[in-house]
Amino acid sequence: MSDKRIEVDDVADLFEDGMTIGIGGWGSRRKPMALVRAIVRSGAKDLTIVSFGGPDVGVLCATGQAAKVVHGFVSLDSIAIEPHFAARRQAGTVESVELDEAMLVSGLRAAARRLPFEVTRAGLGSDAVQRNPRIRTIVSPYDDREKLVAMPAVPLDLALAHLDRADASGNAQCLGPDPYFDDLFASAAARTVVSAEHVVETAGLATDAAASTIVLNRTMVDHVVHAPAGAHFTSCEPAYGRDEAFQRAYVASAASDTEWERFRSRFVDVDDATYHRSVAELHAEASRS
Repeated sequence: MSDKRIEVDDVADLFEDGMTIGIGGWGSRRKPMALVRAIVRSGAKDLTIVSFGGPDVGVLCATGQAAKVVHGFVSLDSIAIEPHFAARRQAGTVESVELDEAMLVSGLRAAARRLPFEVTRAGLGSDAVQRNPRIRTIVSPYDDREKLVAMPAVPLDLALAHLDRADASGNAQCLGPDPYFDDLFASAAARTVVSAEHVVETAGLATDAAASTIVLNRTMVDHVVHAPAGAHFTSCEPAYGRDEAFQRAYVASAASDTEWERFRSRFVDVDDATYHRSVAELHAEASRS
């Protein structure tokens, strides 16, 4: 089995202008934020971001790199509105394609199966279908003649995910309460990068966990990145919860362009080591105040 490990600082070389990038996780939970910062450092622009969105979407909207967002929702969970996404959407500077969550799952599943669409009832009669000319309805060819949604495939150039453990060949394990749809993002993508809290020997994936927690297998993954706390400031249960204090600082950065540039220079346009050092400094400052 090949060794697919790369350094987090080398991830930026994988991104190109105009890519469609799928990002795993859910809201402000288990988002591959170390990899998102790599997108920022790459300078890639005109990106289409596909996500059950959280701060991954917000950051890439704030930097101006996301031209289009295909999403089931965009939220910070404990803070309902993702402010950077909301601001760009209201200003009309990012195209928003809002789908029923099950529609997005169908689109990813169709892409994973290399099919042009998947038939679903999800979204039928909703604005997600009626206001999107790319989404068609069809009539069942069987006796029921039911009207159904033909959800088009959502193929990805690149998928990003963060998981608890991975081996060097790309088998990756989720130890938290929900794998979300990381497997569908990986299967729908031409290439996949997975970051992990720990990179272990393959036998180590069976330690204290069932084999069923391996949600990505090596055929689905092209690059493995060792990124401790790589989902911060989102949660990565059971390793750590959401950093609510940092998330509030992130939200506050949307108050003005000046606040965003201050936050960006300290926490976004930096390498991984500098990011974690800056986070520690922020918490130390808060404890002294």
